[in-house]
Amino acid sequence: MAEVVSSENIQGVHVVTPNVYADERGFFVETYRREWIPEGSREMIQANRGDRQSGCVVGLHYHLHQADYWYVPFGTVRVVLHDLRQGSPTEGVTEQTDLVGTEHRGIFIPPGVAHGFATLTDATITYMVDNYYNPADELGVAWNDPEIAADWGLDNPTLSERDQSNPLRNAIPQADQPRYGLRN
Repeated sequence: MAEVVSSENIQGVHVVTPNVYADERGFFVETYRREWIPEGSREMIQANRGDRQSGCVVGLHYHLHQADYWYVPFGTVRVVLHDLRQGSPTEGVTEQTDLVGTEHRGIFIPPGVAHGFATLTDATITYMVDNYYNPADELGVAWNDPEIAADWGLDNPTLSERDQSNPLRNAIPQADQPRYGLRN
């Protein structure tokens, strides 16, 4: 059975380390099981894959109505999380963790926690979500916000235009600010 550990820093974030079964032919690993996700969470209903070259930053993104589950089958990414949820016991906390393909760990990210990743090597990331893509729920905060103080592990990352133009945390419109415990 997989080991599921709650983050010591951000409430609602869980890191999963599944069992890996290997022999002379290779290995087998379950990358996701519903039972690993916290009670009260919705079923994951869409899966996505992203391939990125080394040196990219994706994020910081967040959703008001969607949770994510990330898994890296190839490469190394630095995951950055920041709790934006007003009223959360861990509001304002930033956390970094590396997901390495050979370690097979996954991470569950609840709604309202800003999330992004830096590719420390060429990498593939798969992510499952518990809501269908909704552009109105694709929100962002500046990847280099000094209040968030993220350690991306990169000096001069490549970013999308969208990620370069996300607002600072203190400039997020009131209507886009997540609240702890509220979601549709």
